Amino acid sequence: MINGSDPLDLASLVVAHDEANAFEAVVPPIVQTSLFTFSSYDEMVSSYRGEIVRPIYTRGLNPTVRHFEEMLARLEGGEDALGFASGMAAISSTVLSFVEPGDRIVAVRHVYPDAFRLFGTLMKRMRIEVTYVDGRDEEEVARALPGAKLFYMESPTSWVMEAHDVGALAALAKRHGIITVIDNSWASPVFQRPLTLGVDLVLHSASKYLGGHSDVVAGIVTGSKVLIDRIRAEAYPYLGGKLSPFDAWLLIRGLRTLPIRMKAHEASALTIAQRLQDLDVVEKVCHPALANRLPPGLTGSSGLFSFIFREGIDVRAFADHLKLFKLGVSWGGHESLIVPGEVVLQQKAQPNSAHAFGIDTRSVRLHIGLEGTEALWSDLEAALAVATRA
Repeated sequence: MINGSDPLDLASLVVAHDEANAFEAVVPPIVQTSLFTFSSYDEMVSSYRGEIVRPIYTRGLNPTVRHFEEMLARLEGGEDALGFASGMAAISSTVLSFVEPGDRIVAVRHVYPDAFRLFGTLMKRMRIEVTYVDGRDEEEVARALPGAKLFYMESPTSWVMEAHDVGALAALAKRHGIITVIDNSWASPVFQRPLTLGVDLVLHSASKYLGGHSDVVAGIVTGSKVLIDRIRAEAYPYLGGKLSPFDAWLLIRGLRTLPIRMKAHEASALTIAQRLQDLDVVEKVCHPALANRLPPGLTGSSGLFSFIFREGIDVRAFADHLKLFKLGVSWGGHESLIVPGEVVLQQKAQPNSAHAFGIDTRSVRLHIGLEGTEALWSDLEAALAVATRA
């Protein structure tokens, strides 16, 4: 197992040259093929029976994809991992592998909006009930868990960045034999390793920090071999959200620099969050590291946080005047981004609820990229000057 509190240990895993690469290449090759052939009838039969594990079709197993899955499993401390074409493909396939019509899910409030919408649309049609809880209130969680089939977590949560004692919540679920799943996209394995805290399955939108360059859409889940095998057998082949070899290759590239990038995002974002907190025009900054201490298991913070303006600030003028910060969804890449909360609440997708997401109409979400702290702060100051005069 890796010491999750030391990013240097993670770096030693992802940076080292893999001697098993074809032609002793420093970068593993892209196995860009849809299918694999067999040398004999008997080999084909053995493969279909599962007596030997080898690629048959890229929707099921591909060497480049497998390389990425194994790297992420090592980083999170999992026995196995399974890559997907998007974070939502990972979420939907994972959840659907463990719930049936009539079951109940407990989920922390303010989860990723599309996870919330999945629970409120497809899960609702399947007669799967979802109970939302404040993950900071362990008594409330304990009351909600009995009788549930799955406990879905995210820490810190989207937009409001509520951070939880993940180990304590996982222990509560374990008492009732409930499968625990957590979205760890915000912290990455550099700053949080939920499997070591007792969580059963860890999800990532690999489009975010794992990729790190805003050029790939992907997802992944990791955990015990037994649980990953269940997802592989019951949902993955039939929902079709397979990860492509080229996208897996981009993700392998991204993992090589993950520990270094995360420390840079953390330092710059924390500085900017602290400065915003001191401004009269800002009512609240939602950044877990600004609290007295991070919860157990969360050893650092990333570049994503939000803040809420006081009344009277022209958010539209603020957003339009920014130069380095770009208006754009997603996060985790080298570029700095801004998303006004009021814009998100205009999305036509249903269900859509400001209360469910915790989004205030005066809130702004920032992703702090790698452009440089002082340059980004100057950009924010200039936009704030315009917004307060408007």
